[in-house]
Amino acid sequence: MPMHVIALEGLPMVQPGDDLATLLLNTIGELGIELVDGDIFCLAQKIVSKAEGRQVKLSDVTPGPEAETLGRESDKDPRMVQLILDESTDILRKRPGALIVRHKLGFVGANAGIDQSNIDHSDGESALLLPEDPDASAARLRDQLMKAVGRKLAVIITDSHNRPWRLGTIGSAIGSAGVRVLQDHRGGQDLFGRELKVTLINRADAIATAATLMMGETTERLPAVLVRGLPADETQDTAHMINRPLEEDLFR
Repeated sequence: MPMHVIALEGLPMVQPGDDLATLLLNTIGELGIELVDGDIFCLAQKIVSKAEGRQVKLSDVTPGPEAETLGRESDKDPRMVQLILDESTDILRKRPGALIVRHKLGFVGANAGIDQSNIDHSDGESALLLPEDPDASAARLRDQLMKAVGRKLAVIITDSHNRPWRLGTIGSAIGSAGVRVLQDHRGGQDLFGRELKVTLINRADAIATAATLMMGETTERLPAVLVRGLPADETQDTAHMINRPLEEDLFR
């Protein structure tokens, strides 16, 4: 069966406290889509963060001395810098407009994934943090969806990441439930019988990237898509498994 990426058009604007499972199931019903075993819901991080109340008013943030200094060095609002520091374990690089950090969730990226686009600023300038535990968020949502429809489903929470030495953003999985995130071919053989020594396929990120192509990155208003056609998995894998261990980091 070929893989299909299906846009879940018509999902309403998510508000703090919204029940994402109910919103998704209502949208599925309105679109006339019947879920099947193996369907993967891919959700933009932004709607998960909104539903979980992760939007912060900058007027409620008091920057400390380090944030003030880094703000001057990076040409960023010290209040935003304070949020980045609060969400990170290490500042790896800095330049005007960006701080490259290691997030508390373990991955490396710009500005700790904190964003100010496509959120309501009518009550004062705000910022949206990543979900506190995206894997747990994905697992909860998957359980709710499966109980409601009686199908073996999966959930991936996606975010846009840049990569070193490559221009442009791609979709990455920051939360996952019900998907085998890494497919290990090490120890196997290629077409000519040569042993595979380093072939480790990141399935979760590949799925997230395909979903992000459908979602778009600006005004498309498609924060949720359904990926269909991949084998259903019974796995306890999480997106946290994707992070490279610190002892293997060659660039520290």
